[in-house]
Amino acid sequence: MELEIPYGKEKVRVQFPDKYLGEIVHPNTVQLSDEKEVLFKAMDNPIGTVSFDNFVESAKDILFIVNDGTRPTPTAKILDIIYDSIKDKDIKFIIATGCHRAPTQEEYDFIFGDKYEEFKDRIFVHDAKKDEDMVYLGDSSNGTEMYVNKLGVDADAIVIIGSVEPHYFGGYTGGRKSFLPGIASYKTITQNHKYALRPEAKALALEGNPVHEDMIDALKTIKGKKIFSIQSVLDKDRKIYAVTAGDIHESFYAAIDKANDVFCVKVKEKADIVVSIAPYPMDVDLYQSQKALDNGKLALKKDGILIMVAKCRTGIGPETFYNLLCSEDDPSCVLETIDREYKLGYHKAGKMAEIFTWSQVWAVTDLDDDVLEKIFIKSYKSVQKAIDDAIQEKGPGAKIMFLMDGSITVPMFSE
Repeated sequence: MELEIPYGKEKVRVQFPDKYLGEIVHPNTVQLSDEKEVLFKAMDNPIGTVSFDNFVESAKDILFIVNDGTRPTPTAKILDIIYDSIKDKDIKFIIATGCHRAPTQEEYDFIFGDKYEEFKDRIFVHDAKKDEDMVYLGDSSNGTEMYVNKLGVDADAIVIIGSVEPHYFGGYTGGRKSFLPGIASYKTITQNHKYALRPEAKALALEGNPVHEDMIDALKTIKGKKIFSIQSVLDKDRKIYAVTAGDIHESFYAAIDKANDVFCVKVKEKADIVVSIAPYPMDVDLYQSQKALDNGKLALKKDGILIMVAKCRTGIGPETFYNLLCSEDDPSCVLETIDREYKLGYHKAGKMAEIFTWSQVWAVTDLDDDVLEKIFIKSYKSVQKAIDDAIQEKGPGAKIMFLMDGSITVPMFSE
């Protein structure tokens, strides 16, 4: 068996005997239409509100909330479509970084495409730790203190550009997530993300998910604000499959069914070895690449080997999770520490440590070996070598599953 594996923007080839192949799991193939037609139709037929042109026409000043470079959101394509409607308007952009770092120049170009030079003086990067930029809007029903960027509060109207796919503790990305954590304060994100360790906080789950409920409450604090939401769903090749637009909640929920069409993939059985790939741009760092582990674990047998393939182009990412993992000699101790106290990022460490307690985790990255081995992950520089070693360890009857888009593909077992 010969297979090509995505690694960063490149592909690497691996070979192994056919008898070891379990399943190769891609996002589902869906029927595509012309991308521009899909976008125009959504803009002209929004859910629960006026058309985009009418929305823009009636607004005094507009703040666009757009995703950072860790998401595959086709912001540049959407801006191309709506450009004529917004080019002469009073507009600003805020990059909804949440607690992530500011974009690199490569990421600015990815987000804005050929419009970057025109808009660059009107682009603001959210800094969650800059308290002077935050406004307090009240508490959620869970007690989360809602501090958000004042640009979002002061704007006459908001346009949110997002994408919807499964998220390992928020249920799904998109919609309300642009507001919290997108432009929320570090304090607010910390309080919200501590709920990520609850069993109800998982991929595909919204009802009863405290992380999602907090996000909904955040938007209630600005009830009456004019918001137009543009939510996209991409196919396995990052082409636009569907777009929903209009009311922030209704457009988000309408996109979920489309996201499930693509990313909820039926598989036959759990595997002894799961190779879960974090593709570009979701391989930006270890912090983001972890999502491939969380989906990969769903397809792995107990005591199996989970191999994450992720370039981790910019390193570890926010280090709080990493420092916690480094500080303990046993993964179960990490979970005990989180029980005693919570810092933002500990949810990431907790999700990883939970996997470490019942399986082996290996990873093929650009990170130094000792960086990974300090946190219970066996490091490799070659996908082929990792697969060879896994086959040797698990023996002749082992089966390998490949999650080719592990960051956002959720394996679902056939009944």
